[in-house]
Parts: sequence; C-alpha cells; structure tokens
Amino acid sequence: MEEVIKIRGNRRLNGTVRISGSKNSTVALIPAAVLGSEPVTIYGVPQISDVRALIELLRELGVKVDQPDEETLVIDPRGMEDRPLISDAVTKLRASYYFMGALLGKFGRVLIRMPGGCYLGPRPIDLHIKGFEALGAKVSYPEDGSQEYTLLEAPEGGLRGTRIFLDISSVGATINIMMAAVFAQGKTVIENAAREPEIIDIATMLNKMGAKIHGMGTNTLVIDGCQELKGCFHEIIPDRIEAATYILIAAAMADDMWITNVIPQHLEAIIAKLEDIGINLDTTNDAVHVFNNLPNKILKATDITTKPYPGFATDVQQPFSALLTRSKGRSTITESIYAQRFKHLPELARMGANTDVSGATGIIVGPTPLHGARVTATDLRCGAALVIAGLMADGETEIHEIKHIDRGYDRLDKKLKALGADIRREIVD
Repeated sequence: MEEVIKIRGNRRLNGTVRISGSKNSTVALIPAAVLGSEPVTIYGVPQISDVRALIELLRELGVKVDQPDEETLVIDPRGMEDRPLISDAVTKLRASYYFMGALLGKFGRVLIRMPGGCYLGPRPIDLHIKGFEALGAKVSYPEDGSQEYTLLEAPEGGLRGTRIFLDISSVGATINIMMAAVFAQGKTVIENAAREPEIIDIATMLNKMGAKIHGMGTNTLVIDGCQELKGCFHEIIPDRIEAATYILIAAAMADDMWITNVIPQHLEAIIAKLEDIGINLDTTNDAVHVFNNLPNKILKATDITTKPYPGFATDVQQPFSALLTRSKGRSTITESIYAQRFKHLPELARMGANTDVSGATGIIVGPTPLHGARVTATDLRCGAALVIAGLMADGETEIHEIKHIDRGYDRLDKKLKALGADIRREIVD
C-alpha cells in the first residue's frame, strides 16, 4: 500500500497563495538552536517531513521541543545530553549533518551516522570535514571504518579559530563550519563562503543569541568566538524555492494569481528568465503577481545554467523544465551543481515531453502537449516538476514516492486545491 497524489489536469487556477518559511533555512536553524543555553522560539516553521525528522533527533538528544501552534517551535536545550546520533532518524534527511557543526561546537565531540536525503549524485561532506579539521578537530571512523559513522573530537582546550578557504562555495559546509566556529577561540574567517539568503538567516539568528558573525551576504564570513549563547525569538525568511515553484505553477496554469510572503530580490534570476520566455508578471515589496498568460500561449525557448546564489538556483531547474514543454524550439538546462539532477526528464517524457540528456545538459524540445501518466518523484524537486506537469496535462496524473514532495513543500495539495486545482491523495496497492 502506498500514498500517491492524483491530479486531473487542464484546470485554470486563480487566487492567492501564501509562501511558507524557508525549508533550507529551517533545517539548519533547528540544529543551530541547540547552541544556546536558553529556549529558542522559531516562527514560520513549514509543515514538512524534514522538520518532523529533526524534532525526532532533538528529542533523542534530550532537547525539549514544544509546538504552541502549527508554525512555531520552542526548542529548549537546557536538558540536552551529549549522545551519539546513530539512529535510523539520521538517515531520513541530509540536513541531519548540521548536527555535526552544532554538537562539535557545543560539546567538542559528536558521533553521527551518515545522513540521508534525496540522491542527486555525489554530494560528499569532505568540505565540512576539512573545515572542522582546520578548526582543530580530529576525525575518525569507528565501527568498521566504512565512514557510515563519523566521530569528531575537538582538541584539549577546544576548537581554535583559523582561516578556511572553501574549494567550492558550499551552502552546507559554510553553515556547518560557522556553527562549529561560534565557540572557537579567536577569529575564524571563511573565504569563498556561500552567499545564499538562508546563510544570512542562520547567522542572523545566531547573532540574536549572542554570536559575533560578520560579512553575511558576502563571500567572506568572519566569526569571533564567544563563550556562551542565549535564547532568542526568530522568524524564518520565506521559502524562495517554494515561491519559485508557485510562480511557475501560475505561469503554466493561472489566469490571475498572487504569490505572497515572498522576497522578490531572492528570485531575480528566475523572474528574469520567466520574462525572457514571455511570462507576464509584476512584483511588489512582498508579492509576485502573474496574469494574462493565456492557455494557448506559446513561450520562447531559452538556455539556463544553474549557479550559486544569486544565479539561477539548481532547485528551480526541475520545475522550470515542465513549463519549458510549452516553449517553441530547443531549450537547454546546464546543471553545474548536482550532476544527477535530470531524473525528472524521463518522467516528463512519460507524459509526452520531448526530452534528452547530454552530459550535464538537459534538453527540452517543444511545444509538446502533456497527458496524464503514472510517474515517480525521484527526489524533492522532481516531484515539484511532476506536479506542475500534472496540472498542465490532459487526463489524470498519478505521482508515486510523494514522500520526497512532503520533505519540502508545506501542505502542497491543500494550497493547490484552494487555487482551483483538482488534486487529491489516495492509497493505492
């Protein structure tokens, strides 16, 4: 028995959708909260399975977690204990690796199992490990030495600040090293740091707690070590990837639609590309309005190359692919970050899309009408692409492995129903 999402397509959408708090911020903010010595209250928490998995890990560590309402977490680390994180819960999401930096910083020691999450090709954590080693940590692989379990231990006297250059401007490594460095003695400088808004969000919360982090939003982060962090209240930034997904849904299927609780500056590369292919939209301070995109409108073909922020986000290329089936001619998407991020193209082909992959480039030739089919969400953003395609298609689309969608999209089916979509969940054999 399996839960699936079924969509009867070709229904026009209208209305307003409010974007939830950032998934990519939330999954780092929750581990970061344990660095404090007092409760941390986080507002705007999305209702996604990754959050539930992280709460499970917090409770394994003895952290008290309260949820006074659906979008608020109160994380109280005062009863927290130094325990190994080796349960199956660690393998449910990749973001469990943020406990490496948080627990190494807090206790000077962490034993953790290899994290899970979507498979998008090799995503080694060697940059994280090199950063911890530069701070003075000793790294070993107990049990059978297979690296399924990683043990990090600070030297006697604790971690020491240093200068760290990241070979790749990795978001995960930047955040993880930053969390470990907040208690390191002296100054830590992270060069070629990632610049994503989510990093600014985590650093902002840590600074509210008493950390001394400078240079957020630039490629050089400076962390002056401190003795203790307190509690704070923090509201998560809107999810720019969820926002982009709903803008794409509106571009594909809406007569008139508002996407609210967004920061348009975080979406500039995506909005520019949508305007290039012929989508009508406007932005305000905190919303995007998509309008007058007729059902039979033929869009222009385009070429996209994914890049770190502020470039075109890798998380958006898959859902964008579904819209490109409406473009006339040959569109290409070159993936410069995750090599395996084209598993959605064969699934779109099942629905009638003309797709191919050549090396690190996906190819979509259109326009091609889409039809309902039985498809599989191989990862989170593939799932988003299939939802968009299902909304565009004639007939019924049945999406399997929707656990991936639930990892990152807050109440997706409920939000789409409110806009007029024919979407439901069913249990099938």
